[in-house]
Order: sequence, then C-alpha cells, then structure tokens
Amino acid sequence: MAPVAVEEVTIADTKAQQKIREQIVNPFYSPYTGDDGDNLYRFAEFKPTFPKIDWPPLTEVKVTERGLLADPSKQNLFGAVQKVKHLTPTIGTEILGIDLRQLSDAQKDELALLVAERGVVFFCDQEIDIHQQLDLARHFGPLHKHATTPIPRNGLEEVHVVYNDASRRPDPAAFSKLELWHSDVSYEIQPPSTTSLKVITGPEVGGDTLWSSGYALYSSLSPGLQTYLEGLTALHSAVAQAEGSRAAGLHVRRQEIETIHPVVRVHPATGWKSVYVNQGFTRRIIGVPKAESDAILSFLFHQISENPDFQVRFKWEPNSVAIWDNRIVTHSAIFDFWPETRHALRATPHGEKPISVADYERETGKQAKDRQLVIWEQHGIKAQQNVDGTSKSKKRGYND
Repeated sequence: MAPVAVEEVTIADTKAQQKIREQIVNPFYSPYTGDDGDNLYRFAEFKPTFPKIDWPPLTEVKVTERGLLADPSKQNLFGAVQKVKHLTPTIGTEILGIDLRQLSDAQKDELALLVAERGVVFFCDQEIDIHQQLDLARHFGPLHKHATTPIPRNGLEEVHVVYNDASRRPDPAAFSKLELWHSDVSYEIQPPSTTSLKVITGPEVGGDTLWSSGYALYSSLSPGLQTYLEGLTALHSAVAQAEGSRAAGLHVRRQEIETIHPVVRVHPATGWKSVYVNQGFTRRIIGVPKAESDAILSFLFHQISENPDFQVRFKWEPNSVAIWDNRIVTHSAIFDFWPETRHALRATPHGEKPISVADYERETGKQAKDRQLVIWEQHGIKAQQNVDGTSKSKKRGYND
C-alpha cells in the first residue's frame, strides 16, 4: 500500500471550517434577506419581505388554455404591432410597438399561443404596473403564491420579487451555474404556464437571462431515445427549497411537496412534445435504477444548459418585460452584475397538470407532434417516416 499523507487538523481549524460551510448556501434554495438600507429607493415598496404567514396546500383548479381560443394567424395581435422579430430559429421573439396595458382579450389569447410556440416573447419600454401585470397574468390562469421566496413590502402575495443589491455578493463556492437552470416551481401539482417578469431596476451591463427550449431538446434526440423518454416520469421536489429557506432562518408559508410529472409533456395549445425536467427541482426518474436515472438526467440537464441551439439570451433594460411558457422552457439568470442592483417582479399563473404523450393522444384523439418536423412541413419539407412513425430524414452536416 502506498503511503498516505495525513494532515494534522486542530479543533480550532475544524470549527472554522464548519463556520465557513454554514455561511456558504445555495442562493437558489436559500433566499438572501439582506438590504442595502436605501429606503429612498424609488421602488422601496417592492423590496423583498418574508411574512410569517401560513397558506393551505394547493389543490387542483380548473384552467382554461387560452392559446386554444386564439386565431392561429394572430392577426389581432400582429396587426397592432410595429414589428415582430424572431431572435433565433428555435426560441425567442421580440415584439415592438405595442402596449401590454391595452391588449384586448383576443390579443391576449393570441399572445398566449405565440408564447406557446416561441417559448418566450420580449417587450421593451412597457409602462405596465404590477397591478396591471397581475391582471394580465390572471387572463392565463389562477395566480400562484410562492411558499418561500419574497413578496413585496406592500403585501402583494401573488408577486414574486427578484432582488439583488450591493449587500449580496454571489459566492461561487455555494453553487454551480448548472444548478441555476430551472422551470419555476415545477414541483407543484399544476406548475406555471404563461409567466411574466418585468425589470424595474437593472444594471447598465449584465444580469441577462437565458432561456432553453424543451421542444428543441426533444427534437434533437434520436427516435429511440424520444420514445423511451415519453414513457418515463420524474419526481419534482420542493424539499431543498423549503429546507434552504429554513436554513436561512425564514418561515415556509406552505408545506413542501413532491410531485411526479411526465419526462416528456405535451403543450395543450400546440400539441408539441417537450422535455420537462430541470436541474433546480427534478430529483430522479421513477422506476429505473439510480445509475440510469442519474445518467439520463445529467445528459438532459447538460443539454439544457450547454447547447446553444436551444437557447436565447435577453439583455434587460428598465421596463423590459419577458413572457415565457414555463411548460416548455427552462431559464437561468446570469449573476455577473454585482455590486449593481437588479430588481424585477414576476406574475405566475398556474397551468394544467402536465400531460404525457400517451394521455394527450388518448384524451384528445390527436397525435402529439415533434415541433421541428411541424416547422419543416410548413416550409414544404416532409420528413420520410418509418412504419413506427420515426423520421427517415437524412443526417445533416455543418461547416463554419
């Protein structure tokens, strides 16, 4: 046996190391309660607070899928704007020249469908206030109240506050960038649908957000892997978030839950298949060996966070608004702006219970589809199909 080097450790060293470990927490799960103390700040009423109140467990609620009511041409919405600009072929659209405060119900429905198709839609120079933002979100579904993250000082319980200032410096020892990728509260029985975030204060440079398409991830997989994943379910858990809040000395306002959802879900408005797992809350795949679950989830998590073909990046300005569909995209903020302040308000409507491919096809009588094949067909390119329905399209090369 080779000699083993043993380092002498004193009791004092051990206590110091323990203190360091206690101070290093993952900010994704442990909200920060510090404040720069600037009560003259223009948006001080929207600074975060953590009320010690209790809410009952969530139960199933009826949700109307507004995208199903939309005119597929979106003529009411597109006819009222200056420009519609797709930012990538796969995900992300910017709409110029429309006021979100003035949308008709028909335009809201068409916006819901556009977000369902493009994943995330961006708007700049929006004067919509938080009450109007909440009203817009209610058009898409009943609003979610978060059990652990802050609400604004003014007591609006349905508002999720995103806030960082100079008093909070991100610690790279506490988390990896991969861990920040998530779909909001995917552990809920009915996770969010058409979600909006408005930045009210932001840095001149930095603090961008990335979104990654679950449609594109599904489309990128081999037919065999697509079929395999369609038959799986995964556990989504609120436990780490609740325990992180308690570790920070905060009250958890609703008992944490764990929920099983399909690994591939179908969006009810588009009928397209999307991979539905995320590093933040998906813990394991049900019914397979742990090594297999770990390998599959690791592969999917890295594809979400690392494959630029699936992603769009948005640079925020004050009064920018992003509206994304949490059912089909994951996202991650970029913490590169310290010591500047970044402050945003989120409104989060519930969607339907995630539905698997098999359940969607049985309940609707429709065939769930691969988004990429649908897009190709819209351009007159029809992929040849095998007898089992999988694609025979030729392999593609790429040079740059």
